[in-house]
This record gives sequence, C-alpha cells and structure tokens, in this order.
Amino acid sequence: MKTAPLILAILGSALLAGCGGIESARPGGASQPPAHIPPRKIGAAGAQDAVIGRDARGLTALFGRPAQDVREANGRKLQFGNGVCVLDAFLYPKKAGQEPVTTFVDTRRLDGATMDRATCVAALAER
Repeated sequence: MKTAPLILAILGSALLAGCGGIESARPGGASQPPAHIPPRKIGAAGAQDAVIGRDARGLTALFGRPAQDVREANGRKLQFGNGVCVLDAFLYPKKAGQEPVTTFVDTRRLDGATMDRATCVAALAER
C-alpha cells in the first residue's frame, strides 16, 4: 500500500496542538511572523490520502486534540493548528446514519494567507 510509508512517517513525527489564533511570541509580548517552512515531499495526493476519508478519531490520532470541534446538523468541523499553520477538516457522513468522515480540508498560514495542504499536513503531523 502506497500510503502506509506516508502515514508511518507522519505518525512518527511530533505535533504541537494549537488553535486558529496562535501567534509566536517573543519575550516582552511582541509577536514575530512564523518561520518559513520549506515544502515537504508530500504531494497533494499524499495529503489527500493522509486526511480525506478519516473520521474524527483518525484525525485526532494523526494531529492530536483539535483546537475547535464545531457540530452543525449532520456536519462537523475540526480545527488543528500549531505555530506554522491551521487546518480545518470538514466531516460529513457518506450515507445517512454513517460516521462522518473528512470530505474537504482548508489550510492557511497563521496570518490567513493560503498554504499548501501537503506542507500544512506534514507540519501538523510532526508531534
């Protein structure tokens, strides 16, 4: 299976749990921009394989405790973050009565700018 090495590599790394309003702080309270993170060797398809289709337990196993857990009707949004990026995972059941699974992922840098999904997934999985 192609995704097994990716998942093992991701799970073997460390993650710092956080939330959407995370800032890196210098002593004295002044904030600094996040350090540049070079793109990882995980392609878009690899990020999709690591996240899309996972249920809430699978995402928590991969990224740790979510910073936010929002439920609306039959959908659910889990938000994960660290000092690098924020990932919103949107979970919906494939069929009525089934466990919701991740169907869409949105990623961004802490300043709100767009960030490559694969890079963010790799950064969050480093725990």
